[in-house]
Amino acid sequence: MSAPGENLRIDGTRLWDSLMRMAEIGPGVAGGNNRQALTDVDAEGRALFAEWCAAAGLTMGVDAMGNMFARREGTDPDAAPVYVGSHLDTQPTGGKYDGVLGVLGGLEIIRTLDDMEIRTRRPIVVVNWTNEEGTRFAPAMLASGVFAGRHDLDWAHAREDAEGKRFGDELERIGWKGEEEVGARDIHALFELHIEQGPILEAEGRDIGVVTHGQGLWWLEIRLTGKESHTGSTPMHMRVNAGLGMARITEAVHRIAMEHQPDAVGAVGQANVWPNSRNVIPGRAVFTVDIRSPDRAKLDAMRAAVEAEAARIAADLGLGIEIEPVGHFDPVTFDPGCVGMVRAAAERLGYSHRDIVSGAGHDACWIAGVAPTAMVMCPCKDGLSHNEAEEITPDWATAGCDVLFHAVIEAAEVVS
Repeated sequence: MSAPGENLRIDGTRLWDSLMRMAEIGPGVAGGNNRQALTDVDAEGRALFAEWCAAAGLTMGVDAMGNMFARREGTDPDAAPVYVGSHLDTQPTGGKYDGVLGVLGGLEIIRTLDDMEIRTRRPIVVVNWTNEEGTRFAPAMLASGVFAGRHDLDWAHAREDAEGKRFGDELERIGWKGEEEVGARDIHALFELHIEQGPILEAEGRDIGVVTHGQGLWWLEIRLTGKESHTGSTPMHMRVNAGLGMARITEAVHRIAMEHQPDAVGAVGQANVWPNSRNVIPGRAVFTVDIRSPDRAKLDAMRAAVEAEAARIAADLGLGIEIEPVGHFDPVTFDPGCVGMVRAAAERLGYSHRDIVSGAGHDACWIAGVAPTAMVMCPCKDGLSHNEAEEITPDWATAGCDVLFHAVIEAAEVVS
């Protein structure tokens, strides 16, 4: 197959306008978005995306996890399609671009192909994966995980949010529970465009990140049990302080990550203590350790070290302890052929680029287990994401989508 010509570019203004219009749905309190999975505003965002897809002449399929698949036919309808997309759901205090850029970038590819009257041999499918963020319903990348055979459908439908509402019930309530079997689709290749969510590209002045690998991760939920007592009248040597145990384990996680450099990170993200009163020593603490590395041996060594150190700290303080893995995926090596298409597109278009490892999990990480997959990244200001202040420039969005466009249509094989 021949590579597309460098004169083929997307309409950056139209892409940016679409991003801004989607951002009007589920606005946050500080300029970003709160469009969590399976909320009413998620349903509203889905409806707008579906409306745009219909206007572009795409046919929509929806599976039993609510994944949306908008298809543009190829000249060979029996050929396995090229998929492109990401997710529309956000963090509670999320930005306007995380995930959304990848979905609307896929739609912009279709619009550009229509403008230029270009046909491809393979169909192209723009996908919106459900519940990538995992904020309301853990774990993250839930629906793509079911699609890739990593999670059971019934188990996924039974996941509950903080209010005890079930994923399957909420999916049905908002009207986006489809009849299509999850994972029954044939994928020739999948490409995902995403903001970097880190500072490397901006710091180095690069337009494009060519993603070669994705970090593996373990999420370990640690539950400590101590004894609630009065902060003023309980002698220091007689306390059984679950909050102190959490603090020491938090420090240990940081130290363990530093001991496994390079290419290792670790932190405590979600943390709660009970009864959470000013003058009561915490009798219970529940928190999640997040450790990541693109090296599987290193990742597993970090997990073992965290678990051993947490158990030692709990014993020293007289605390009860339970440790449960609540999220995991192995490090990912993206398909060399698809990665090569992304790199070649950046070079052909004259964009500065570098190979990069994704520090965050993405739906592409699951799909890489069942189909050739690659990712394109663009910079984000100060590396900030999962924050309402998340920001990119129109030029960065355009460059990322241009590269995505070239890689997708090369894989889909332009015929006219």
